[in-house]
Amino acid sequence: MYSEQQNQSSLLPWRFIKNCMKTLTYDLHLHSCLSPCGDNEMTPATIAGMAKIIGLDLIALTDHNSCKNCPAIQKAANAYGILFLPGMELTTAEEVHVLCYFPQLTAAMNFDSYVSSHLPHIPNKPALFGEQRICDEEDQILGQENRLLISATDIPFSSVYDLVQQFDGIMVPAHINKPSTSLLGNLGFIPEDSRFSCAEIKNDADWPLLQQQFPYLQHCNHLCSSDAHDLNAIHEPIYTLQTTGTTPEDLLTAIQTRI
Repeated sequence: MYSEQQNQSSLLPWRFIKNCMKTLTYDLHLHSCLSPCGDNEMTPATIAGMAKIIGLDLIALTDHNSCKNCPAIQKAANAYGILFLPGMELTTAEEVHVLCYFPQLTAAMNFDSYVSSHLPHIPNKPALFGEQRICDEEDQILGQENRLLISATDIPFSSVYDLVQQFDGIMVPAHINKPSTSLLGNLGFIPEDSRFSCAEIKNDADWPLLQQQFPYLQHCNHLCSSDAHDLNAIHEPIYTLQTTGTTPEDLLTAIQTRI
């Protein structure tokens, strides 16, 4: 009798946590007009406004190798009452795309400076690749990034986990089963020394088969985000994240937690 009561009482904290969990709709892979492949209409205020109209609770900006539009979209998202995580889609030396999320804007901008120092000095050609606009929260153009942001950095995939942790962030390999610019598409396998605990896929239905093919993923959470480069591609509020709170730290924990 005692052991049964003890067992029941041990379940109470988890039951309590589950009852207190919040369900947030999200899209955590969005590109602004700073990404050369991003539509010029993907301005900070417009992205935040569209997310509000659609009904998303949480968004992240993940431009290629840059966080320079994160300050503007954070202000715009706050004005609309939308939760926001500053982020980046880092291109590794192997041309593997990795989503990096940070709890604070300061950390994201410090990471931006670090990545900038590891980006090759290849000039952007706006007529060929598209403009790379830096905006304020009212969508006024402040300037342009002159280096081509879709270039590969010299940062190897194997060092991303520790590197992002130094800036209090987390890594999520992007669209892992995409034929190109992805972990499985470019490397063909998950390195044995990997420590990431969440991966992004395009379609939720792909996850069970991927877990069978790559046992490492059986212990991971997964996200399904849009990788939107234009307003029409931003996800409707169909994918959800379970979290115990809405602080940036809570959100990062929820992304990494398999439920």
